[in-house]
Amino acid sequence: MATLNHYVAEPEDEQARIDVFLADQSPELSRSRIQKLIAAGLVSVNGQAVRSSYRLKAGDRVYLEVPEPEAPRIDPEDIPLDIYFEDPDVVVVNKPRGLVVHPAVGHYSGTLVNALLYHCRDLSSINGMLRPGIVHRLDRDTSGLLMVAKNNAAHLALAEQLQNRTVLRRYTALVHGCPRHESGTVEAPIGRHPRDRQRMAVNYRSGRQARTHYRVLRRLGNLALLELTLDTGRTHQIRVHMSYLGHPLVGDLKYGHARPEMGLSGQFLHAGTLGFTHPRTGERMVFEAPLPAELAAVLDRLMKNGLE
Repeated sequence: MATLNHYVAEPEDEQARIDVFLADQSPELSRSRIQKLIAAGLVSVNGQAVRSSYRLKAGDRVYLEVPEPEAPRIDPEDIPLDIYFEDPDVVVVNKPRGLVVHPAVGHYSGTLVNALLYHCRDLSSINGMLRPGIVHRLDRDTSGLLMVAKNNAAHLALAEQLQNRTVLRRYTALVHGCPRHESGTVEAPIGRHPRDRQRMAVNYRSGRQARTHYRVLRRLGNLALLELTLDTGRTHQIRVHMSYLGHPLVGDLKYGHARPEMGLSGQFLHAGTLGFTHPRTGERMVFEAPLPAELAAVLDRLMKNGLE
């Protein structure tokens, strides 16, 4: 069984090579793997097979078929879920830090997907058997709110809202240093790091448009608590943009200091506000989740130490 992924080229993707575009869209696949899929006729643009050298045009509809290397068994698992909303179309879940969103090759258990399958079983099939229901993702060590689709119609409607940038995604982060201004916008394209494929970077040559708004909530000595709102949803966007500004996230081992900080198991980043239009009723819905205990404890310690 294969997974069929569907993408629409945005204006900033104009003239990007199809293999580079798909490598950015599918972090789990190497560029050489994508080129082999293209050569096997498993990539099409607007219904036509293309070569790796094909240059995209805005509005191109790209389909990537990825054969499963094996028939993985994704078992439902009784992992507790913090459900904020659920109906026949959508689940909104508050993901804890440390929980991976979906299974990957060689790691098919202990994920949010395993927990969702135990909880409701009826999830959309658009993203294949490894990512049922998953419309957008959070990093393993990022906590907060996710919307999950329970059927394909809901999935397509929510994905369109993400594409049109009408989904509200607001985060709280603790960063090193204090931004000069109380608020601002980072607009810098994000793509693969030119030398390390496990990382993303600001990449003006082949990156995709990315925009992050920030606002200082509190200054804590040589740290700052920020509210960040995404206009786009690139991989590791907040972490990359804040590091690019010279204000990496506290606890971020990939883009910040290469050692654990303040007893944290990962970056101080929480997706606290999520807003979208319900795919069936048209109602605008907004959900808010407080900081998890681990992050709240860090703030308490900072304030008790007189850093406010």
